[in-house]
Amino acid sequence: MSVNKDRPHVLVLPEDAANRQIAVGFSLCLDFYVQRQMQVLNEVGGWTKVLSTFESDHIAMMDRTPNRNLILLIDFDDQPERLGEAQSRIPERLRERVFILGALSTPERLKNALGTYEQIGTRLAESCRSESDAIWEHELLRHNAGQLTRLRERVRPILFGSHALAADD
Repeated sequence: MSVNKDRPHVLVLPEDAANRQIAVGFSLCLDFYVQRQMQVLNEVGGWTKVLSTFESDHIAMMDRTPNRNLILLIDFDDQPERLGEAQSRIPERLRERVFILGALSTPERLKNALGTYEQIGTRLAESCRSESDAIWEHELLRHNAGQLTRLRERVRPILFGSHALAADD
């Protein structure tokens, strides 16, 4: 389902199928009308491909679409410095609208600790809705704290705020 680009919306660009399933699990918890404000894109096959796809396919579109927010969903592969590497590829003018999230190791380890990918996505959505940090305190997710603060300020109102329940105009 495509988003309405004239309204605030969120795209999720996942590294792999596991990350995509987590994002889909998250989206299943959104109210019907809000589901049109979030789109999970196809996985691209690696964290470096997420960044190159962002650069080649999304920067220009984000410049033309000020209502767009983008979540780059990557595996950190036990390399927390990867966040800095990824952030360095985001133009300064877009940094407030681009978020980099993912498991500290891999989604597979997260799955072993927290349940199916869909369950993880559901728990992340419930956490976002209730403004709880419970799941985000997990050792494989807590490194996302800085991105989570920004995400809550910018994306939570789009997906869980009172205006999110309004039907498309």
